[in-house]
Amino acid sequence: MLRCLKTNFVASADTIDRLFDCNRVSGQVWNYCVELARAHHVKSGKWITKSELQTATKGLFPIHSQSIQAVCHNYLFSRDAAMKARRKGLKNKYPYKKKKTFNTKWANNGFVLHENGKIELKMGNWKGQRQKPLVIWVGRLPQGEVKEIELIFDRKLMICMSYEDGVGRKENKGQHLAAIDAGEIHTIAAVASNGESVIITGRKMRSIHQLRNKKLAELGRKMSKCQKYSKQWKKYNRAKQYILSKSANQLKDALHKTTKQFVAWCLENKVREVAFGDVEGVGRNTSKRKKKNKKVRRQTTNQKVSNWMFGKLYQYLGYKLDAEGIELNKHDESFTSQQCPCCERRKKVASRHYRCKCGYEQHRDIHGASNFYAKTYYGEIRSLDFELKKTKYLRIA
Repeated sequence: MLRCLKTNFVASADTIDRLFDCNRVSGQVWNYCVELARAHHVKSGKWITKSELQTATKGLFPIHSQSIQAVCHNYLFSRDAAMKARRKGLKNKYPYKKKKTFNTKWANNGFVLHENGKIELKMGNWKGQRQKPLVIWVGRLPQGEVKEIELIFDRKLMICMSYEDGVGRKENKGQHLAAIDAGEIHTIAAVASNGESVIITGRKMRSIHQLRNKKLAELGRKMSKCQKYSKQWKKYNRAKQYILSKSANQLKDALHKTTKQFVAWCLENKVREVAFGDVEGVGRNTSKRKKKNKKVRRQTTNQKVSNWMFGKLYQYLGYKLDAEGIELNKHDESFTSQQCPCCERRKKVASRHYRCKCGYEQHRDIHGASNFYAKTYYGEIRSLDFELKKTKYLRIA
């Protein structure tokens, strides 16, 4: 299985300067790709191909040839992703912005690893001469075959090493099915075909988001009173980057713990397949809704929806469940939170408990997960063929 190790490193002052230069040169490669693709499209009316882009950029920049190709591949990936989104009716823009820096990558032929933690990053040839490699030292190397090294900046220079750990997909002999109702307050609410249900609260992530937004708003007000790029403005900007970096690490840690708890619950209940609600576009165009005298409430709702990390939740669950031999699939979950499974009435609920006039009542999130399970595996929203047991509540420490 392919994994990634993000780590610090030690290098000489001259090497650090050269590493910064690498990211600046990679930014120039990106800008050249953008200009080249635009000119090619204006002239021929066609997309520039991968081979044409690589040929046009070969040997023009003082970094390794594979590092140049990596930037080209990133540009093509961004362009193709925008094209797919536009075909779905979205208004995504093709890559057009220029960058001052861009992460530099070295593929498997662009670096040499030593057992003592020494890493040599090759720089290739420039003007007919082989450039001196960059030498850095790390505390530990990953246990596996390193495929790629990426130079990133997170308040300081760090490297990410992608490696193959040699662990294959496990065989799963479970017989039960499960469905997840992802939420902003409760990150995961799920039911399984054996009657078990679980709720994993996301209030810790919510509090991290709230504190981050509060601090960013405070710094934004202070920065607006300063001249841009002044000494005081730069001081506030450093504080802003610190808050963003720290909160991102906290959120990543909380999400990893949440998904780990859910995978453990699936293994405990012998689940072989999990359905995940497709909520893509849930926050799109929410600010354009006309609500009289509800501007503050609309802004609060928009902020909550924008903070909702359903994409990363699906990504983390995907590879963790796959490692255990459990399938994860996306399905339509429309009206599963609103419709009553008994009388089919629809209503929007503001509280944490769903109650219907017909007498049906259930926890709001378990209600949504149950309806989603029925819609996915029965083909319609109706009562489950099994009785739910007492819900298990989990939270991250």
